[in-house]
Amino acid sequence: MTDHTPTTAEQDLAFMRSLVDQGARARLSGASLFVLGGVLYGVQCLYHWGQLHGVSLPEPWNLIFVAGITVVFLIGLSVISWRDRNRPSGGVVGRALAGIFAGAGLANLAMVFVFALNAAREHSAFVWMLYPPVIFALQGACWIAVWQVQKRGWHALVGFGWLLTAAAMGWFVRNTEAYVLIAAAALFVLMALPGWVLMRQARTEA
Repeated sequence: MTDHTPTTAEQDLAFMRSLVDQGARARLSGASLFVLGGVLYGVQCLYHWGQLHGVSLPEPWNLIFVAGITVVFLIGLSVISWRDRNRPSGGVVGRALAGIFAGAGLANLAMVFVFALNAAREHSAFVWMLYPPVIFALQGACWIAVWQVQKRGWHALVGFGWLLTAAAMGWFVRNTEAYVLIAAAALFVLMALPGWVLMRQARTEA
């Protein structure tokens, strides 16, 4: 009788392949959110730049458009989370990387409270303008952590790109036109584009 039991080496290869597949599927979810968020909020920044030049929707459509950006993102977040609710996390590394970005997301919520509260107290839009650079710096820290784990050079470029963007926005915080253009460029180049790259990699590996 022919023994069809896989050898230990074959079992190990199959196990490693399953880990790669799981990690690819897990990355696909996060990458989709990067693309969605980068495009939506990049468009919003460009819209605010247009407002500075007299291109704006009449009220209440202006408010509906701006609020609609976040509504669409939250809908996309809900759909992607529901679609991928049963997907594996991609092992220990996958869970660690997901935890890094989840932690940054919670810090983001805390910073929304801190800056929004004090902007309202001080009746100062300037205080609120300091919020995005802080969030961009957190994004940079996350990507640098990913680089340290996965040792892919382009992750470091994205991470330091976010940090430089945060510094540039801090420098131009009183120049609204430059401020929103820098933010838009970062959202397209440092969020949507890396998300698209990760999506392609995940689909290739899956």
